[in-house]
Amino acid sequence: MFREMRRKDRELSQAEAIEILEKGDYGVLATIGENGYPYGIPLNYVFARGRIYFHCAEEGHKTDNIAYDNRVSFTVVTKHDPIPHKFSTAFESAVVFGTAMKVNDKDEKRYALVEMIKKFSYDFMEKGIKYINSAIDKTAVFSIEIEKISGKRRK
Repeated sequence: MFREMRRKDRELSQAEAIEILEKGDYGVLATIGENGYPYGIPLNYVFARGRIYFHCAEEGHKTDNIAYDNRVSFTVVTKHDPIPHKFSTAFESAVVFGTAMKVNDKDEKRYALVEMIKKFSYDFMEKGIKYINSAIDKTAVFSIEIEKISGKRRK
C-alpha cells in the first residue's frame, strides 16, 4: 500500500523517526477535499500515546476535508541546513500516513490539550489549565492514528 523509500542509505529506523516526531515543533498536515485538491496546512501538534494530536476550530477547511476523507499525511522537519558547495541540504524529517479522527472523549481531549500546554507553554501550566477549562467545549481536537511512519536524514 505504501511505497518503499528510494534512498535506503538515508532511511531512518522507526525509533529515529519517532524521535523526530517527539522533538518537532510543527508539522504540515495534508488532506484531500471533495474538490480533489490536496490541502497542506502547517500546525502545532503533540506526539503522545503513539498518536499525533492537534487542535483547531470546530469548523474549517481541514475539518471539512477530514470529514470527506480522513486519510492524511503529516510531515515534520526538524533540521534543515543548506550545504551550498554540494548544492544540497542536510536535513532530517519524518512522514506519517494515517487516519485522522475527531476526539470526542472528553478525558482524551483534555489529555491532548494538557500535553500541548506542557510542550509549548510549560512555564504557564496553571494559566494553561484555566484556558483549557474555558475553551475545551469550543475547541476541536483530532488524533492521527499512524499506519506508516518513515524517516529520512542527510548529514
